[in-house]
Amino acid sequence: MIHIYCGDGKGKTTAGMGLCLRAAGAGKSVLIYQFLKNNTSSERKILAQIPGIELMRGPDEMKFIFRMTPEEKAALKRSYAEIIEDLMRKVETGQLSAEVIFLDEVLYAVSRGMVEETSLLALLKAGADREWILTGRYEGRLLFEAADYISEIHKKKHPFDNGTAARKGIEY
Repeated sequence: MIHIYCGDGKGKTTAGMGLCLRAAGAGKSVLIYQFLKNNTSSERKILAQIPGIELMRGPDEMKFIFRMTPEEKAALKRSYAEIIEDLMRKVETGQLSAEVIFLDEVLYAVSRGMVEETSLLALLKAGADREWILTGRYEGRLLFEAADYISEIHKKKHPFDNGTAARKGIEY
């Protein structure tokens, strides 16, 4: 089934990671890839120690999209297309053993044109025998139509609005 955690509120990644922990605790194999993030999110340290969870390595450095040059955006889009294609190949050839796949912030990557929605939908269809967790802000409808679960997380108040920077262990 396809799980979506979306909206402008804090907690989408946290919800997805919680589901990954639950799945690993039940003996399921889990694969996690984080779009638009580097490899420094604090949860990665502990998740890497949990049997059954595989973390795909992302870029060591990541700028916010609005700070990227057109060349950087194009390179990132190519990189993400390769990741989706590689996952598709592994699904089609039976090389992807994970029962649960978490694509963190992929919805935001789709919304910003960094991931082709049709390619992602094809991947989800090819891997329909698995659980897919997708997070991020999303403004489309096709992935919503394909989803089995949709949870929207809305911001009512956030310290960032008052100038408080992201805090290690809380926001990253």
